Amino acid sequence: MRLINHIPGRPGSVILAALPFVALLVAYSVASDLRLEANPQDKLLPAPGTILETAQRLFTEPDKRSKEILLWNDTFASLARLLGGVGISALLSLLLGLAIGLLPYARSALSSFIAVLSMVPPLALLPILFIMFGLGELSKVVLIIIGITPFMTRDLAQRVMEIPKEQIVKAQTLGASSAVIALRVALPQILPRLISNVRLSLGSAWLFLIAAEAVASNVGLGYRIFLVRRYLAMDVILTYVIWITLLAFVIDWLLKTLSRRAFPWMEAGL
Repeated sequence: MRLINHIPGRPGSVILAALPFVALLVAYSVASDLRLEANPQDKLLPAPGTILETAQRLFTEPDKRSKEILLWNDTFASLARLLGGVGISALLSLLLGLAIGLLPYARSALSSFIAVLSMVPPLALLPILFIMFGLGELSKVVLIIIGITPFMTRDLAQRVMEIPKEQIVKAQTLGASSAVIALRVALPQILPRLISNVRLSLGSAWLFLIAAEAVASNVGLGYRIFLVRRYLAMDVILTYVIWITLLAFVIDWLLKTLSRRAFPWMEAGL
């Protein structure tokens, strides 16, 4: 039997999925032991036990000055910015994608502009956003919106234009208006793609958020990482990086679960 026809069972899939993580942990542990043996004061690769102790302290012990647990404050601040930016981007992308995909006038007016906007490096606009919107929350949310909206819009618009013309013609024959066609014909077909786009854009959204927090913020996960880097506190940095990765994984899993339950027909067709 050809290798492409071998499908692992459930236990095998779990083991194969865990192997890269185990290999990474083993490689890190070996590298950390080698460095600490050569220099017990080395801070570049702290031992896994040190990282666990740091994580326990960061999650449970309040700051001596503010009497608050800083990691939770940073998490809530970053999640509010991230979810706000991604939520607004999803709504804008949905509206623009429907308009560009269904309305020829909107396609002529906006498609080229959205395409050009998607070529602009969002991080290059960060100083401009700080000048225009200040150093507060708005500039960070706007950076996320500018960073991911054009790509999501282009994909959704393309998906709308791929809807079979027969469906549009039949809806018009039955007397459907443009708004009804958008809501009853196009919208149900692109909502699963919207969720997929949000999932794919989460990595970029985190990147833009952390960059903005590192440059101008006094709270947030990205701010804390760049704050402690001057002390070479790799145990704190790695704890925050692992926490960000876990948050991103949970958000992605929630979106995947939502898509599977809300659109089972889409999952069955994959």
